[in-house]
Amino acid sequence: MSKKRDYYEVLGVSRDADADALKKAYRKLAIKYHPDKNPDDKTAEQKFKEISEAYDVLKDEQKRSAYDRFGHQAFEGGMGAAASRGGAGGHGAGFDFNFSDIFEDFFGGTNGGRAGGQSGSRGSDLRYNLSISLEEAFQGKQETIKLTTSATCDSCNGNGAEPGTNPVTCTTCNGAGRIRASQGFFMVERTCATCQGAGKMIKDPCRKCAGSGRVRKEKSLLVSIPAGVEEGNRIRLSGEGEAGFRGSEPGDLYIFISIKTHPIFKREGNNILCRIPIPFTTAALGGSIEAPTIEGGKVKVTIPEGTQTGHQFRLKSKGMSALRGLRGDMYIQVDVETPTNLNKKQKELLKEFEKQDNNINPASEGFFSKVKELWS
Repeated sequence: MSKKRDYYEVLGVSRDADADALKKAYRKLAIKYHPDKNPDDKTAEQKFKEISEAYDVLKDEQKRSAYDRFGHQAFEGGMGAAASRGGAGGHGAGFDFNFSDIFEDFFGGTNGGRAGGQSGSRGSDLRYNLSISLEEAFQGKQETIKLTTSATCDSCNGNGAEPGTNPVTCTTCNGAGRIRASQGFFMVERTCATCQGAGKMIKDPCRKCAGSGRVRKEKSLLVSIPAGVEEGNRIRLSGEGEAGFRGSEPGDLYIFISIKTHPIFKREGNNILCRIPIPFTTAALGGSIEAPTIEGGKVKVTIPEGTQTGHQFRLKSKGMSALRGLRGDMYIQVDVETPTNLNKKQKELLKEFEKQDNNINPASEGFFSKVKELWS
């Protein structure tokens, strides 16, 4: 018997390769040497077995640790494992080996794997879109929602059998809910078509649910919305999705949060921006304004002399609540308002003011001086 090649060499990866690198390398080689692509090619078949054996060891942390310490001897006669367990497939790694186990790592079983029984009949997950205001996102709230979904039949208690009768074990799968069939040297496992994965047969179906164990029903749920939720956040309610087939596991309900546009406030992460127009006299001479806050109150903001449009004032810890961490800040951005509909007297005063202009507009004077330099 020829000496086995190093498992890392077989897969073409380094010894510090992570799980994703191992999986990627195996999948590439498995597709290349798969017997279906190489019919009657004994060399390809042997390579396929070799890479499958290598991956089956290295994907398991405990087996990989043992292999890293002792090499192939970790799974042979002197190290406490039975070399003969490799069987006809040529696998002497000292553990049960099944090609279907490896392929399920990539493609998965029906609804979550090889558990058998009723796992293939799990109820569907549901989505519910909930729109709330910015104030509700800040404060948090409890919302009662209504939805129509599949619920457990109260006549048969979900088992699908007419009251007074009981389900019997499926004779096709012997109650396992899944059927194994050999295809070449592969072992393929499928959901039992007779009982649809339930493992039980109904001789006298429930009249109310026709044997499914579930009926359509409207139900109400109280949902707690935590303070600080953001657009796109989702809340998972375990077991509140559709009821499973004949009493199997129910699905989950996912509440997707959307936040309505606010007429005054704009949210930026955990901060809040509020744009407030102020008279040009207040901006020029200074003064104060009252700004609204998200919690419904108001706060006084002092405007210094010469405040320009776009200037922001930070109000610490006046922003949004946060799911994690500290509350955000609020930013007041002022927009200096140009007066309109002036009467004759007001216009005369402004013209007189313009005549008295003496370096009171430094930004515009600086800009136009640069323009003159550019033109000259």
